[in-house]
Amino acid sequence: MKNYIYGIDFGTSNSVLSILNTTTRKIEKTFSENSVIYFQDVQHFFIGKDAIQHYLSNDMKGRLLKSIKTLLPQSAFTFTYIFGKKYSAEDLVCLILQYLKTQADQLVGEDVTEVVLGRPVVFSEDIAKDQLAEKRLINAARKAGFEKIWLQYEPIAAGFLYEQSIEKPELVLIGDFGGGTTDFTLMQLDKQKSTAVDRQQDILKSGGVHTGGDDFDAAIMWHKLVKHFGYGLQYDSNGKMLDLPVHIFRTLCEWEQMAFLKEGKLRKQLDNYYQYTNKNIAIDKLRTLIDDNLGFALFQTIEQAKIDLSKQENVDLYFNKSGLDLAEHLSLADFNGIVKKDIDDIEHFLTKFIAESGIEINAIKNVFITGGASSVEAVLSVFKKLFANEKIHSGDNFNSVAQGLALSYFYLQGRA
Repeated sequence: MKNYIYGIDFGTSNSVLSILNTTTRKIEKTFSENSVIYFQDVQHFFIGKDAIQHYLSNDMKGRLLKSIKTLLPQSAFTFTYIFGKKYSAEDLVCLILQYLKTQADQLVGEDVTEVVLGRPVVFSEDIAKDQLAEKRLINAARKAGFEKIWLQYEPIAAGFLYEQSIEKPELVLIGDFGGGTTDFTLMQLDKQKSTAVDRQQDILKSGGVHTGGDDFDAAIMWHKLVKHFGYGLQYDSNGKMLDLPVHIFRTLCEWEQMAFLKEGKLRKQLDNYYQYTNKNIAIDKLRTLIDDNLGFALFQTIEQAKIDLSKQENVDLYFNKSGLDLAEHLSLADFNGIVKKDIDDIEHFLTKFIAESGIEINAIKNVFITGGASSVEAVLSVFKKLFANEKIHSGDNFNSVAQGLALSYFYLQGRA
């Protein structure tokens, strides 16, 4: 008899697996990995922290893939070649899920074939693309060795975990802040009903917006760092001064896209711009950034600065590799201004979400927020405008969803 099932929160930046003992109904262990794959060569690839370690120790040669979750709704993405081998979106997701499953199976001593997978409320606002993403996620789980697969909205899963901590019934707003999306759910929670199989009537409303922690990192890159690589410069085109193409600098705001600038024709253009700008040092820095695959390392520095600003008012952002010597001061006020548009998008969606629910805001007893970006002060400010401080609660920013997914197994099993 199988004694365990897994809850897996497959995330844009990190993935978390939680092990549920179905006999004791208790979570026995939860662990996480970066949602990263590094292909060193045609035969060797690594997942998670090992991927990052091998990528950096191998002088950032080979191919590092991040934000793989964002490929799921992209109908235009059918496959990519990596060292001559063809990989679909399902293949790439499968490698991460399979890695997590293998690690967990070794811990429990079973080949666990049942899983509750998290999914954002909205993979895509295009219904066809949303359905494609869900289908691809299920197919990836099957390829990874799972036979019984349930899907659960990620904020609903977080709600089931929060439910374990309350003493009496509450109407709760759940917010899940990931790398690529922000999702909300209004739920009626009651600890006495936590093992009931029919909870559909308790889930009052769910919705999401495509804004997350990765957007904050991209905003820092755009507002503070692209100027070091030539943004704002003009080049001489047969005696006429023209602005350097903005698409180059937009590409820099997604480090995984930087590799495209290394391709033949685009890379040759960078050499031309170096000459046409009278050998401007900023273009030389841009070439170094691209040629030495420094995008990932630079974004690690950016992300750390963002994290530090959740604990302090000022940070100094330093980056020194391959002759690139970048230094920028970033205050909390600067950061709040940089991400204002993204925060406004989240606030606008949340306000509309609550209004459309038909529920008076005073009827919401508590707010439970989780996810990596939930500790960002600008994110917290959205809730502080609407709710008293004592109503706002946060959980384990990285593990709450996976644990809630596992705990929702009984409810989902009853609905099957």
